[in-house]
Amino acid sequence: MALGATACSSGGAGSAGLDGPGGPGGSGAEGPPQVPPVRQLIGDGSTADTGPQPRQPDFRRLRPGEQPPQFVVFSWDGAVQDDRHLMSYIREFGERDGAAMTYFVSGTSLLPAGRQDLYAAPRHPRGTSDTGLPADRGVVADTVREMRLAWADGSEIGTNFNAHFCGADGGAADAAGDAAGDSGGSAASGDSTGTADSADSASGTWTADEWAGEIRQARDFTQQWKTDTGLTGLDPLPFDYAKGVVGGRPPCLSDPAGLPAAAKAAGFRYLADPTAQPQVWPSQVDGLWHFPEQEVPVPGRDVETPASDQGFLSVQSGTPATGAQDPEQNAAWSRQMHDGLIAGFQRAYDGNRAPLVVAGHLESWNGSAYLKAVEDTVREVCGKPDVRCVSFKQLADWLDLQDPQVLDRLRALDVGAAPKGGWPALMRATPVTPDGQ
Repeated sequence: MALGATACSSGGAGSAGLDGPGGPGGSGAEGPPQVPPVRQLIGDGSTADTGPQPRQPDFRRLRPGEQPPQFVVFSWDGAVQDDRHLMSYIREFGERDGAAMTYFVSGTSLLPAGRQDLYAAPRHPRGTSDTGLPADRGVVADTVREMRLAWADGSEIGTNFNAHFCGADGGAADAAGDAAGDSGGSAASGDSTGTADSADSASGTWTADEWAGEIRQARDFTQQWKTDTGLTGLDPLPFDYAKGVVGGRPPCLSDPAGLPAAAKAAGFRYLADPTAQPQVWPSQVDGLWHFPEQEVPVPGRDVETPASDQGFLSVQSGTPATGAQDPEQNAAWSRQMHDGLIAGFQRAYDGNRAPLVVAGHLESWNGSAYLKAVEDTVREVCGKPDVRCVSFKQLADWLDLQDPQVLDRLRALDVGAAPKGGWPALMRATPVTPDGQ
């Protein structure tokens, strides 16, 4: 049995990702994204079938002795286009530097003011949210436009579920950091819009059936945004949500116990775990890939922190709600995050080649220090040899093609540890065992 590797079909062996997102000369070399024409409208016309998604890499299985590529995933929670225009800013630098990304969109971000009662959160009063809801239909229209362009450029639209509910045992502190980002800046995390007792209301305690309801509502709000907003003259989203959305990131800082079963039943292929783990290769549990945030060094300190804006924020100035603002430190904090991401990248690139997962929010915390750090990192790493800046869906595509025994060998490599004896020794061909022996 052959091993596995990744390549784009038009590039041939040794040129993986060269003709699509995830490698040098990727989407940025192809000009502005062009949304394909509609083949068939779906439902009320909020979504549509436009055929295969453009600008997708053509992966293959690794060959015996072949070193795996270095994957980097940049993902964004609470993707929404409000008057700060952060979604378009991120999309444009990803397009420029050939990086496919994953945008996690909350279903309630497409639910306009005045229609809040359509949302019924488990264990919460109808129409309430920890993040607020868009103030006007213009936010929905602009967000839909950015989703269309991001998809056309090869990036992924995933789900951030809905209202970011999390109680004390599910990551309430995370809600404090995410409130403005998930809602377009329309509410603060301290807005007690009817939340129940935290011990009962944490999404970490929801059952599989309750998570199934969350997933269903996020799908419904996306599939009927035209009906809910009355913006029937706008272009549809160019993908079938039921087929195109294959994963999401839950809002808690710990893994919600009821979510995996619901996610798998909904046809998801992965979950972007909110917990931070060392930089090792991801695992698949019961057919569901788990992609956690990863711990990277904090330059100048003998500690590591999640490879995220919130991780660096926490060690630099605390949470947005309680931390001290010091504008004179913004540039230094941006450099520190950039240098930490590069240190984590280089450790994997020269070592075990574990995919690096970087998580961000559409936020301008500390003078946009963390957005700038990610932009600089994208520019620096996505053009390097054997580097593929991909979405979570694309990473899952590659992993699904590989020999499971090869993936087991990769997962056995410790943080930053290159194989003893080199990659050819580790990535030898898997012996073929005759049937019955």
